[in-house]
Amino acid sequence: MKTLLALAMALAATAATAQMKPSAPRDPALAAGPYETLVIRGATIITGNGGPPQGPADIIITQGRITDIRSAGTPGLPLRANRAPANPTREIDATGMYVLPGFVDMHGHQGDPDKMDTPDYAWKLWLAHGVTTVRGVSFFGSDTARALADQKRAAAGEIMSPRLYVYQTLGSGASAGWKGGRVLTPEKAREWVRWAASVGIDGIKFFNRGDETPAIDRAAIDEAKKLGLGTVAHLSQPNIAEFNARDAAAAGLGTITHFYGHFESLLDGRRVQDTPANYNFNDEQMRFGGIAEIWNQIHEPGGPEWQAYLQAQKASGVVFDPTFNIYSASRDLMRAQRAEWHDRYTLPSLTKFFESNRDNHGSYFFEWTSEREYEWRRFYTRYMQLVNDYKNIGGRVTTGSDPGFIWQTWGFGYILELELLREAGFAPLEVIQAATINGARTLEEPKGREPDFGLVRVGMRADLIVVPENPLNNLKTLYGTGFARLDEATQTTVVKGGIRWTIRDGIVHDVPAILRSVEAQVALAKSGAKAAR
Repeated sequence: MKTLLALAMALAATAATAQMKPSAPRDPALAAGPYETLVIRGATIITGNGGPPQGPADIIITQGRITDIRSAGTPGLPLRANRAPANPTREIDATGMYVLPGFVDMHGHQGDPDKMDTPDYAWKLWLAHGVTTVRGVSFFGSDTARALADQKRAAAGEIMSPRLYVYQTLGSGASAGWKGGRVLTPEKAREWVRWAASVGIDGIKFFNRGDETPAIDRAAIDEAKKLGLGTVAHLSQPNIAEFNARDAAAAGLGTITHFYGHFESLLDGRRVQDTPANYNFNDEQMRFGGIAEIWNQIHEPGGPEWQAYLQAQKASGVVFDPTFNIYSASRDLMRAQRAEWHDRYTLPSLTKFFESNRDNHGSYFFEWTSEREYEWRRFYTRYMQLVNDYKNIGGRVTTGSDPGFIWQTWGFGYILELELLREAGFAPLEVIQAATINGARTLEEPKGREPDFGLVRVGMRADLIVVPENPLNNLKTLYGTGFARLDEATQTTVVKGGIRWTIRDGIVHDVPAILRSVEAQVALAKSGAKAAR
């Protein structure tokens, strides 16, 4: 018999997918191609492997693949005329612009009708911010059939979306044929993993709570490694004393997402965080308000215990996916609530979800004081150092945004994540590396394959971003809202930047047009909400 919680979750997932419209067919006015021959002319290339920019160059793309990259001239001199190939199917003049690999969002969610009535809203905002690949953890709640269907439609270019990797939670998938019910034993966990592999699920998302005991998670991780499925865990508090980040990595976990489990592996003089006696994990205010107080209960950053932990994690091969952005409102709530993109690009239904509410996950700001923000700022200082130190010893760090919660809107939160990696100490080229090839490798390694995306290189898929300004000089230029600066000639403020084109598998997405369509959708929703009042 199902528990009340499991029953409520199942009913909520069914209701959510029943109300959510299907992903719309691709609009050729917004996304055209792939082309027999597409040439991007005169660009400066940021490869994505950590190397410096190179250019000017022409990038030749044939049916969605980069087939050649050729010099277009010498910096500081006019570009060479009459460069081959002549008469391509489409040509993009990127003179003075920068081309970098499409971004990989390693922590994506999608498909909640409380936030939006159509998934195209999220797909468009991801694409408008250069995200060409997303790991869903998960998409459409527990409706695995729908997630897999959209994955296939995306791969075929039928819908306007990033490339999709489908990760599901243990025991989910009734809509796709799973008939085994809840996973309550290690044996059942292995059975579910075998079923997941058979229907094409790419990986597993663990939560370290509820039915998931450490024994169940270890069995599922072991079976997943055998069958080529990826694994990622949000190591939440209920089982953290038994299964922290050190334990999970030793068990073979692929990715640790968020911060959970790291500092619990570094506690000084205790095995569990010292929380108030009335702490209740199910109370969102306590859960998020209190977690940051662990910052001064751990071994000193940079000390021997700190270094030993990082070396052990590197030896295990586990990936850190920090998702700095999704908790950044906790250290500066006013900034998150008043971000300039909310007015034009955040749906009123999403704003309503973000506002303080005891039912909505992450809407925990009932009384968010300066003391709360103080704790979170101290926490961030040490968490950022941990992630940067891991990168510096050769550990892999990726980029994920966890959008749709805690005042973070799709796409915009991803660019904020890039800025926060920079704040953590990553050089701009390291930020781009974390956002591109590091994610691609993490997604493809469980399958035993080298990625064919994530770099601007011959033979790779044409997943590319064309940007008018140099993002290494200013990551803010990647926001859909652009970057405001003073025009000295007119002494007025002008907005520059934003991505010009996002290309996925050779399909060219007109970003300004996509943003205008989202802006119109938001304006219509606001007028409807106003009329209803």
